[in-house]
Amino acid sequence: MLSGSRQYARALADFARASIPLRYSPATASCARWSPEHARAWQETRGWLVGCNFVPSTACNQLEMWQPATFDPITIERELGWASQLGFNSIRVFLHNLLWQAEGDVFLERIDSFLSIATEKKLGTIFVIFDGVWDPQPHAGPQHAPIPGVHNSVWVQSPGAAIISDRSRWSSLKDYLQAVIGRFAHDRRVDAWDLFNEPDNPNLISYRHTELPDKRNMVTPLVEACFDWATEVNPDQPLTAGVWLGVHGATERVSSLNRIILERSDVISFHSYRRRTALLNAFEHLNKYDRPLLCTEWLGRTLGSTVDLLSDFHRHSVGAYCWGLVDGRTQTRYPWTSWLRPVPPDRNDKIWFHDLLHADGRPYDGMETALIRRICHGDHG
Repeated sequence: MLSGSRQYARALADFARASIPLRYSPATASCARWSPEHARAWQETRGWLVGCNFVPSTACNQLEMWQPATFDPITIERELGWASQLGFNSIRVFLHNLLWQAEGDVFLERIDSFLSIATEKKLGTIFVIFDGVWDPQPHAGPQHAPIPGVHNSVWVQSPGAAIISDRSRWSSLKDYLQAVIGRFAHDRRVDAWDLFNEPDNPNLISYRHTELPDKRNMVTPLVEACFDWATEVNPDQPLTAGVWLGVHGATERVSSLNRIILERSDVISFHSYRRRTALLNAFEHLNKYDRPLLCTEWLGRTLGSTVDLLSDFHRHSVGAYCWGLVDGRTQTRYPWTSWLRPVPPDRNDKIWFHDLLHADGRPYDGMETALIRRICHGDHG
């Protein structure tokens, strides 16, 4: 019988290799894209971006992070201070269309207050507009309690499956995207716009029975529409969406979705939870696009994506955002495979999957955080 890790790896490989008959044929890009020279000038201005995916330890998902009843600026300020002390200069943060639908400009004011906190801690922000991972049936309001021992058991997609599958409702997504980007389009506190996180993720071990059966075909035209809508706003910051399948050498062959992302992104972003050899292969493969590279997700210790790889990101001038800062209600210290076998309480001190700090700011591993500080302050030897 396969272990949980091997089951997941095999299922994901089958998904990546599947010969899915794409009914959607991407059209020629209809909106302007930054030139490579423009993208490199942006990189020179920003320098090497290094940081983490951030959600405060008191929030179980992006809705709980931002909704007025649970928005927690005190914890946010404290934990962003710890990020700054590590030497990070940027964070990646997820938004949600339901927040805009519920509050409109009030939500934008909350984003503004968050940016003020981050800037005071000398941190720029990459905002993620949409997300294709975990629960495809999001709802506003109180969120259910995290499932004990399970990784990201409350995280939700944005938009949900009901909107992705109904093109008549996409106009609301355009309004949301353009309202958020438009408000902060010329704000230097924003480093970049990540339009859609892993849009075609099939959520094989978590929500495969409630996920859209034809998700990739449905979401591909939505991703291209997102680039169109965002380019209409013409922000000062670059647009991107991360490729996450085939990034170590077969990126373009995975799907037309990947090709759209690579052809439309001002800067190339990607995810890698692989060991050093595969990571360096990704650098070499994606560098042919002659644009700055940002790895917007990495660090899965039990997969071989370990903190020492930060020196490789620095050496190759590839932006790096590890998953997780502080252990909290997302429970991302547990592996993805905890969806198959929840981690029992007596194993809480075993090897963490993601995250760097305990809830009180103590490092999970003092040698790791010392290494991060050395590299972020320029000593990567």
